[in-house]
Amino acid sequence: MDILLEIFGHAVMITGFVFVMMLVIEYVNVQTQGSWQIFLQKKRWMQYVFAAFLGIIPGCLGAFTVVALYSHNILSFGALVAAMIATSGDEAFVMLAMFPDKALLLFVITFLVGISAGFISDAVFPNLNFIAKLKHRKLPLHNEKRCDCFAVPAIFKQLQHLTMQRGLLIIIVMMLIGGIGFGAIAPDAQGWVRATLLISSMIALFILFTVPDHFLEEHLWNHIVKVHIPKIFLWTFGSLLVIHFLIASLDIKAWVQANHLVVLLVACIIGLIPDSGPHLIFVTLFAAGSIPFSILLASSIVQDGHGMLPLLAETKRGFIMVKSINLIVGVFLGLLGLWIGF
Repeated sequence: MDILLEIFGHAVMITGFVFVMMLVIEYVNVQTQGSWQIFLQKKRWMQYVFAAFLGIIPGCLGAFTVVALYSHNILSFGALVAAMIATSGDEAFVMLAMFPDKALLLFVITFLVGISAGFISDAVFPNLNFIAKLKHRKLPLHNEKRCDCFAVPAIFKQLQHLTMQRGLLIIIVMMLIGGIGFGAIAPDAQGWVRATLLISSMIALFILFTVPDHFLEEHLWNHIVKVHIPKIFLWTFGSLLVIHFLIASLDIKAWVQANHLVVLLVACIIGLIPDSGPHLIFVTLFAAGSIPFSILLASSIVQDGHGMLPLLAETKRGFIMVKSINLIVGVFLGLLGLWIGF
């Protein structure tokens, strides 16, 4: 029972951090919608940098944005590849919570690899075009007007007539802040990690107090709480639980350490699944010291969370092509990393 409570608490901590970071990113994404396009230059190399940058943003919004831009002939196929190699989906939040230093290193590597792979993809397939039928269609990526999220008179009115969703989210974030502050949550976290958690949680609390009801219900409650958080918690708790019992009863750590090549191939194959969650198995294995960084890197390169789902719904050939390139790059770098002992 103590083990279950410990794993449950760890899963709650990770899920709480994921929720806070997703809330902040959702807020920034909606507030700046459209304005970032002025930074997108016509030069092709800038597209790779821009797409890879959106890719390394934790969560699915950056990847969804790249798919939308690709579908409207704004970004090239290579830029799409760059974003999907760079992205780690919702798992990026979990990695930041579990091993922030290594996570940042992984983001830098996937960012650079994504840019390179995007350039090579366009050079090898200069006339590849999957978007003929997409260019007149729009993806459902928050197309409403910019949110007026800090209207002081409306803030007091909203707090006087507090909705169930706002009240519940405020209580959850305040409990998260209290847990972090008193050491009940992430007691072993480094000082800068604890400070980051507190600051981001306080920003999240400010957002919850100030955004209008429509934004809170549509973006935060319906999108983050109802869609992402339950799945992230269940996958995190399940992965931690399975890995714990496998390591305790089957000495899986010794087997994994003796069969890195097999684990690498399995990680890359699982990475082909267009969904967030399965990759968490390898995140937890790495956090437990059971697999080297090279396997985590390969898995992160191949998988893209559910960032490719909008494209899969429109063009199966485009989806298969991107995932095939990701698989080749992931296996190659994973084998290279194992060979040099990385």
